[in-house]
Formats: sequence, C-alpha cells, structure tokens
Amino acid sequence: MSFLPQEIIRAKRDGRTLTREQIESMVKGIADESVTEGQVAAFGMAVFFQGMDMDERICLTRAMKDSGTVLDWERLGLPSGVVDKHSTGGVGDKVSLMLAPLAAACGAYVPMISGRGLGHTGGTLDKFDSIPGYDTAPDLEIFARVTREVGCAVIGQTADLAPADRRFYAVRDVTATVESIDLITASILSKKLAAGLQGLVMDVKFGSGAFMEHYDDAQELARSIATVATGAGVPTVALLTDMNEVLGSTVGNSLEMIEAVEFLTNERSEVRLAEVTRALTAEMLVLAGVAKDAQDGAARVDEALASGRAAEVFGRMVAALGGPRDFMERWSEHLEVASLVVPVYPERPGFVTSMVNRDVGLALVGMGGGRTRADQKIDHGVGLSRFAHVGDAVGPDAPLCLIHARNKAQADQAAQAVLAAVTVADEKPQSGPVVRERIVGEAQRG
Repeated sequence: MSFLPQEIIRAKRDGRTLTREQIESMVKGIADESVTEGQVAAFGMAVFFQGMDMDERICLTRAMKDSGTVLDWERLGLPSGVVDKHSTGGVGDKVSLMLAPLAAACGAYVPMISGRGLGHTGGTLDKFDSIPGYDTAPDLEIFARVTREVGCAVIGQTADLAPADRRFYAVRDVTATVESIDLITASILSKKLAAGLQGLVMDVKFGSGAFMEHYDDAQELARSIATVATGAGVPTVALLTDMNEVLGSTVGNSLEMIEAVEFLTNERSEVRLAEVTRALTAEMLVLAGVAKDAQDGAARVDEALASGRAAEVFGRMVAALGGPRDFMERWSEHLEVASLVVPVYPERPGFVTSMVNRDVGLALVGMGGGRTRADQKIDHGVGLSRFAHVGDAVGPDAPLCLIHARNKAQADQAAQAVLAAVTVADEKPQSGPVVRERIVGEAQRG
C-alpha cells in the first residue's frame, strides 16, 4: 500500500475506500506542508466527487483533530461535565451568547471556541468584540482558568488547534470544494474535538438564511456530524432548526449583544430565540450529566434564567476576560450603537409571509456590519432591530424593522434590501416549529 500523496489521491479519485493509515498520512502532509497545495486541492476535489463513508469521515476527523494540540480538561482541573455547542450559522443567531452562561449556571462547563462571521452569517466572536476590552484570544492558561472558575469562556480558535484543517479549508475555499458534507463534517468536528469535549450539541440550520438551505441537505449534515463525532468518542446530539427568518429581533453585533443581555436579565425574550436556546441548552445539560433528560434540563434552564444566575455568570465571564466589571448593570454605556434610527415600513399593510433571510444578512454586510473577506474590519454599531417575524402584522404603524445606520445613504440602501427581502400579504400564514428534528449520533467502527 502506497502512502505517496499522489497515490492516495489516485485511490480516492477512482472511488476506492481509504485506510486509516492513508488518511493519517495525507493529513500529516497537509499539516507539515510536505503535501503541496496542488495535491491538497486534488485530494479535496477527489473527496468532493467520490465521497467518504462514515469510517473514512471518522478517520479524517480524528487525524485532523490530532494534527495539533488537543486540550485535556481533566489535567486542567475539570474532570467531568465539559460540553459545547456549535451552530452552522444564520442571521440573528445569538444563541451562544445566552447558552454558554445558562449551561454554566446549571453546573456544566462550557469552553466554547467560536468563529467570526463571513458572508451573510454573523459570528459569535464579532458580537463579543462589541464589548470593550473583552479578549477573544487569551492564552490557554487564562482560557482554562476562566472556564474552571466561572463555568464558561467564549473565545476564538487558537493557532495550534487542528492546524491541518486551517490549511485544508483555505485551499478548499478557493478551489470550489467547500460544499462537501464529508469535508464540512471533518472541518467542524476536528476543531471541536480538539477542544477536549465530553459532549457536543449541534445546531444545524436549514432555510433561506442557513448554509444548508434545503432541509434534506441539513438533515444529511446533521446525521453525518452526530455519527462521526460519536464515533470519534464524543457523544453528540444534533437539532435541526429553522433559519427561514431572523432569529430573535436583532441583526448586528452590538444590537444582538443587547438582545442577549435583555434575555438573560428577563427584560425581553423573543419566542423563537428562547425556544432554540432552551432546547439546545437542555441537551447540553444531559450530555454533561447534570440533567437526567431534556425535560429536566429545560426546567433547570428556566430556573437559572429566572433566578438571575445565568446573568451573573455572563457578567463574571465578561469581567474575567477583560471586559467591564459593571457590564451587566451598565451595558448601555459600554455598547456603542449607530445613532441614526430609521423605521422601514412595508409598501402595503398585511402580514409577513416569508423573507429571503440571506438577503437580510447581506443588508447588514452592506452597512459594514459583516464581512466579504476574512480580514475585513467591521462596524459593530450598525444593524437592524425590532425585526418583524413571519405572521406579524405590519403597516404604516408597524414597521418591518428599525435600521441603525451611520448616515442616510446607508440607511436607505439597507431599507431597500429589507423591502426586497420581506414578503407581505393579506392572509396570516401558519408557522411551523422552530426546532424541527432531533438526531442522535450512533457509534461506528471508526
């Protein structure tokens, strides 16, 4: 059996199943750059067209995870209850902001390694960057200490976690091989499993604002991730959630942080956002061994929210990672929001029947609140608030949303994008459940 890169590529090109040793050899070459960029691209294209079975996906995920540092939370002082959640991304998805402190307030430990927004989807790290002083790139010692003492810490990926994935993804991004369930699965999970988790909950979104627009594709991805992660030794549950409309009432980094604070302090809570957050957190508590089942987990979430413990944990995390110590009490002084506020009224009264949610996300990008490339700086203060949901009545006294902009031209451009994205009709539509399906990973041979 040959371990030459070109022979491994040839085997996959011809539709053959790769062995664990072949996959490990290829991943080692990707990480140490002994495999050329052209060979990485060819391997990605071969997998894109020929696919991988579950055992191959598990081997690829494990090899990419092991290409760098793998955190050992038992050695770092956390013997049990270390869990996390990952979302495939969407518009207005600020679930992680509330979920991490909620789970921690219930007794779980959540070392959450998150990403930034790109394209039409927002990023958790960008939302935390709206808090002055908050450090999204602490060293491992600080990350471990905050997780151990507070119960949660939300930071960005460090350079030594899954380096093979970082190089592989950069090549896939420019060679049209991103949209592969096999490679998406390994990319997401290699980073999450390198974080040393004992359980993972996946929020796999479908709909017009999701990476996987069609339900069948999202379902396939959810099954792949849940099965591969479980097969790689981390029990995983995936929930399929609706991203055909804005999640919550805000889109934009400071505005979404404000909505999260109001949620945690019981000031305001949008129904769909609360349902998704509650369901995902409950599943995390079961995997952490804190709750006996999802119903018990949901009850614990409700209590942590009502008692104020989750808000307290959030404030402690912000302070421990360099943010203001009085953030929860004086957030309005610390979060900067664009001063020009313009309502967007529909062209006719009626009910919101649908929206092209991706275009809503792109409206924020057009205002400078999102990215078109990874190194782009963004404006945390612009965005949309009080966004109407499917089934809401809108008209001359009930706007589709409020735009928070830097100037009138920016506001006008965003307003036109919102008007084009949202459909209004006479008849009120029926709305479906926001959490559509639960998928549990099954152990594979691996």
